[in-house]
Amino acid sequence: MMNQGKVDVLLGLQWGDEGKGKVVDVLTPRYDVIARFQGGPNAGHTLEFEGQKYVLRSIPSGIFQGGKVNIIGNGVVLAPDLFMEEAKALEASGHELRTRLHISKKAHLIMPTHRLLDAAYEAQKGKNKVGTTGKGIGPTYTDKVSRNGLRVGDILENFPEKYAAAKARHEAILKSLAFSVDSQEFAEVEKKWLEGVEYLRQFPIVDSEHEINSILRSGKSVLCEGAQGTMLDVDFGSYPFVTSSNTICAGACTGLGIGPNKIGDVFGIMKAYCTRVGAGPFPTELFDETGKKIRDLGHEYGAVTGRERRCGWIDLVALRYAIMVNGVTKLIMMKSDVLDGFETIKACVAYKQNGQQIDYFPYNIEEGIEPVYEELPGWQTDMTKFTSEDEFPEAFKNYIRFLEQQLETPICIISIGPDRAQTIERK
Repeated sequence: MMNQGKVDVLLGLQWGDEGKGKVVDVLTPRYDVIARFQGGPNAGHTLEFEGQKYVLRSIPSGIFQGGKVNIIGNGVVLAPDLFMEEAKALEASGHELRTRLHISKKAHLIMPTHRLLDAAYEAQKGKNKVGTTGKGIGPTYTDKVSRNGLRVGDILENFPEKYAAAKARHEAILKSLAFSVDSQEFAEVEKKWLEGVEYLRQFPIVDSEHEINSILRSGKSVLCEGAQGTMLDVDFGSYPFVTSSNTICAGACTGLGIGPNKIGDVFGIMKAYCTRVGAGPFPTELFDETGKKIRDLGHEYGAVTGRERRCGWIDLVALRYAIMVNGVTKLIMMKSDVLDGFETIKACVAYKQNGQQIDYFPYNIEEGIEPVYEELPGWQTDMTKFTSEDEFPEAFKNYIRFLEQQLETPICIISIGPDRAQTIERK
């Protein structure tokens, strides 16, 4: 039997923004390769260390740990201009990328016209807007599924013809939607986009499925990094207020070309409370001072868009569901320090729907859902300087025990602040 390497998956269990970037950065030293398997540049991972703050959009968060290969998988959609901006900023801060960052030939390209289509489709929906980031991600995945997409591998041959045909198709759709385009503004965006395509050619463009499986055959380990969160999964999230890809663990198989039998641990990341960006249902949302206090203490503003995040108490009904569809083996709890000053903490343990109490996540959570809360005493202790779980106050230990009991999954890592050092692993 060959020495088969292992693949672990790390993903968000809520509506995204759980702090995945920081955890990937913390876990990276244990893996040989880090691979991103889905999503586009709407998902920002913020990392802070050594007094520097970095926001990653498409580049895997393992890029800061010297010498390791990072792979952008086939399930990702890539905007060459935004990629160039992000990569050049990292290079300027002293991180060498050109040999270590490998890009899948099968990843789809976000074209400038995809962003126009995004805006046109949102405008058409009127008050039923999904609240997209306008980065062209939905239309790119639409083209992928309707077999009209351009892929990274296409830049290697006959690219001008392929691009012109795809652009003409989009222009015809925009015309039919009577969407007006500022041609001068578009020409500038397109120029930068084409520069991005040239820049992309300087990176290893690979058959990532062969590369990853060959890495595994050589006995090495891979950490797969997801973007967004489970509740934004196109199949299992709060549809239609979702992203356009599979954010769940199964997305790592299709987004990288890995067999399901290769997957070992599934790390599920959650906050000690809950947030959501954009439109869509959010059962535990707080519209009062408490919600505002959580937002301010947690700096809950989008890493890429700066949008204010909606805040609420932790939703254990949604978390149990997320743990189930992902096969989560270990939980990681972020931002527990945000709740340090609260006298009382609430956790939603069930929903009331049409007068009936349910403990499962239903088909539709858009209306008539009322959260059923359990109240727990807060720990009212500043934990940001702690270095070991032995220092945790009893009330916080009780909160952890309560969550583990409710979610039937161990919490193995707890984050008590944004810095890499503010991370406590439990025995």
